[in-house]
Amino acid sequence: MVAGLAVLSYLLGALPLGYWLFRARGLDPRAASVYTLGLEAAWKKAGPWLLLAFLLDFLKGFLPVYLGRGLGPEALWFGLLAYLGHLYPLPFFREPWPLRGKGFALILGALFALPIPYVHGALPLVASLAAFALTGYYALAALALPLSLALLLSLGPYPPGAAWAGWGLFLLALWRFKENLGRLLEGTEPRLGTPLPLPSERQVVCAFLIHPLTLEDFWQSPRFRWLKPLVDRGLLKPAWIERLAELFRPMKVGEVRGVRTADGREVLCHLLSAPLLPHQIVGKPDLALRRAIQGARLARELGATVVGLGAFWSVVGEKGKRVQEAVPDIEVTNGGAYTAGTVRAAIPAILDRFAREGKDLKEATAAVVGANGVVAFGIARQIAPLVGRLILVGRNPERLERAAESLRKNLERKGRVPEILTSTQVAAIREADLVFTATSDPNPVIYPEHVKPGAWIYDEGVPPDVHPSVREVPGVRVIPGGVVRLPGEAWATLDLHFGAPDQVPACLAETMVLAAEGAFDRKSLGGEVRTENIQFFVERAEALGFRVVE
Repeated sequence: MVAGLAVLSYLLGALPLGYWLFRARGLDPRAASVYTLGLEAAWKKAGPWLLLAFLLDFLKGFLPVYLGRGLGPEALWFGLLAYLGHLYPLPFFREPWPLRGKGFALILGALFALPIPYVHGALPLVASLAAFALTGYYALAALALPLSLALLLSLGPYPPGAAWAGWGLFLLALWRFKENLGRLLEGTEPRLGTPLPLPSERQVVCAFLIHPLTLEDFWQSPRFRWLKPLVDRGLLKPAWIERLAELFRPMKVGEVRGVRTADGREVLCHLLSAPLLPHQIVGKPDLALRRAIQGARLARELGATVVGLGAFWSVVGEKGKRVQEAVPDIEVTNGGAYTAGTVRAAIPAILDRFAREGKDLKEATAAVVGANGVVAFGIARQIAPLVGRLILVGRNPERLERAAESLRKNLERKGRVPEILTSTQVAAIREADLVFTATSDPNPVIYPEHVKPGAWIYDEGVPPDVHPSVREVPGVRVIPGGVVRLPGEAWATLDLHFGAPDQVPACLAETMVLAAEGAFDRKSLGGEVRTENIQFFVERAEALGFRVVE
């Protein structure tokens, strides 16, 4: 009897009733979550169906405990099993699992069915309401319920088995709400009275997937910062932190706020992260693809219409193509078009400043590092007609030679062909007066021994291709590339390493422009970037108030 009721409790909890309800009504359950959007925004999207879903989850917690009332307060174990089924519904296992709430209604239902005095049963409910009234955070109210219930069962005249069930319920809830607690620490959790924007004519919502560039970036987030003293003291090894990071699904770690376009629209960008370091993304492509897909799904839950793949995420899954195929209900972009556009906009200004200092471009030697890539080869095509000698550096010698031959043929039609050389060794740039670099290497590739004194270096790499020590070489000038200043009084809640709070990488700016314009056919996917799309983002970004930092 007890075993049968235990199995029934789990199976009842596993039923995705709210998910089925939303689907039956033509609503998107992944974009109507109270826990990601806030109570007001979720109600705005789902209306009374949100209340009905709450009642269905309430019944999933109420029925198992009510049927087991003969066991007294220890019937809470059946509520615990129902909650376990709600969180980990093995009978309905698939990727992604049907989205459901985090179980506040289910726990409330178990409390109402628990055979304890009404006065005692009211205490956890009062504690939950008080937490909501005092803080405005729905997540804290939801956690206050099982916590106060566990304390009541531990301190009151109840059997130890009931208390253990209460603490088990609380610990499961604590694990389920870990993302909300992390956002509370970071100041991005929605509070009563301040709902998140939803896409509309005057509000644009997008998301951008980032990752730590170094281990130090982990400590930007308060949810990980407490680990830093343990690492500094040698109690935790950096390798352990990296392995731990591989277990984390994508999470919201910050926002870009205060962006207002020239036509008066507001843009909110959620910053998402699966905390993998560059070498982990490159070295474990299957894991990286899985996390990128999960990040796109999280972006959809947050109400974003577009998600951008930043830094090394941009090369995952055939540069975003497989991510888009896996998550067709949100637009995905790798940001390549506007990145190329910012390069086109910045290079003439750099060359002009170079010439104004009395240097003859036609006598100068230029080098392009990463010339096998789309962005770097675009730079090579742009500067080749203007310099006396061009060195293309890349990893694939055959592709480099084909690229060089393509450049020669194109320049022959224009009547001027500079000397074009190819090399797989970065040391070849030692002869260059101008260096343009845009690789996807997770570590610096250019060091002091690679550059000559007085060289100008335009660094488009993310992370930077140029090691900080290069700046100590006499006369060397390092110019960061692909940086855009946002319109309005914009600022990011995290340090994105682009010089100022309102400066972001061009791929993030492309995500915002794409969301604002709704021109989803212009998104950047795969390795090919169309010239007309580059021009589109350059023109529309400027019209909306985005400015390339030169």
